[in-house]
Amino acid sequence: MMQKTLILFTFLVFLGVHKSSAQQNSDSKQLTELLHQFMIGASNNDRQTHENFWAEDLIYTSSNGTRFGKAQIMAGFENEPETSNTPKTTYTADDIQINVYDDMAIVAFKMKGQTGEALQYYYNSGTFLKRNNRWQVVNWQATKIPQQ
Repeated sequence: MMQKTLILFTFLVFLGVHKSSAQQNSDSKQLTELLHQFMIGASNNDRQTHENFWAEDLIYTSSNGTRFGKAQIMAGFENEPETSNTPKTTYTADDIQINVYDDMAIVAFKMKGQTGEALQYYYNSGTFLKRNNRWQVVNWQATKIPQQ
């Protein structure tokens, strides 16, 4: 009887570890896709993309050292003209690292911003929380990588 109990316990532990690993892989894939979608939306200055990505309680520290929240990001869309003569910047994410901890995840990556021929790189990291089955950023840190 003791041996059957031990085998059952071992099986249940293995099943739990496997499920946890599978969930982490699923969350990592979801977060990677979310990040890439955000890069596309940010490149197009899409208001809804920002609305969905940032949590209401966001703390954002920019690459120039200023700190603000979601309200300030969204306020930037208030005075945005429908068409702008400002050159478009395209953003992409590379070297993505994701650590998932149940309903929290840390996402770190190297972002490239390209405006015409000009390139600028940043190290970004974000803390995501999963609330109501939806990932959103609650903390963001951007660090400009100096031109070499």
